[in-house]
Amino acid sequence: MTVSSENSQLLQGQVAIVTGASRGIGRAIALQLATQGANVVVNYASSAAAAENVVAEITAAKGQAVALQADVSQADQVDTLINTVQEKFKRIDILVNNAGITRDTLLLRMKPEDWQAVIDLNLTGVFLCTRTVSKIMLKQRSGRIINITSVAGQMGNPGQANYSAAKAGVIGFTKTVAKELASRGITVNAVAPGFITTDMTSNLSNTEDIIQYIPLGRYGQPEEVAGVVRFLAADPAAAYITGQVFNVDGGMVMA
Repeated sequence: MTVSSENSQLLQGQVAIVTGASRGIGRAIALQLATQGANVVVNYASSAAAAENVVAEITAAKGQAVALQADVSQADQVDTLINTVQEKFKRIDILVNNAGITRDTLLLRMKPEDWQAVIDLNLTGVFLCTRTVSKIMLKQRSGRIINITSVAGQMGNPGQANYSAAKAGVIGFTKTVAKELASRGITVNAVAPGFITTDMTSNLSNTEDIIQYIPLGRYGQPEEVAGVVRFLAADPAAAYITGQVFNVDGGMVMA
């Protein structure tokens, strides 16, 4: 990671929270926002060492970051997280709702607890974080919220009824909240990754079968998703974009 020169740091002095930022796409997003000068809050649920590694990488490149633990599916922990950030930095400019899990199995084998765990983190967590942060952004009359959804929420995926339902919910949530907050200068958008090279996809055994449905013929990289998030969070040109879903999927889903 290389931090840009000060003149090109569009987020200098701004504060960004990235949930689930200890690895994968969240890690890449945290690093990208740091290159733009943001003070990055690296949220994690249990991977403290991995989160501190992300912070160390950012600070080694003369960026600013702090790791804060919170299970964002729990309202009390979200409140504590946001209050801690507000007390430390006095503002919150960017929220990236990235934290998520999978509990994959076919519908008839899916246990209610596997359904609920995915809904709680992947959808309710987005609601809890957005609700709390938006109160701060409303007072500031500015802010950018980016929700990480998935192509599974648009096209479905066998064995992922819970994950697909949660990610589809994130899309509907994004569009609704974008309409509610737009008058106060707050944009709300979603980024929908396809198959990205992360821990979540590392155990897939049918990679060759999947790739034949991807026009670009390969999995994406976390940095390619992070680049779109960086644009939505930092680029002045993104100020007039809200309520949209940006697919980063190699052309897998074409509406």
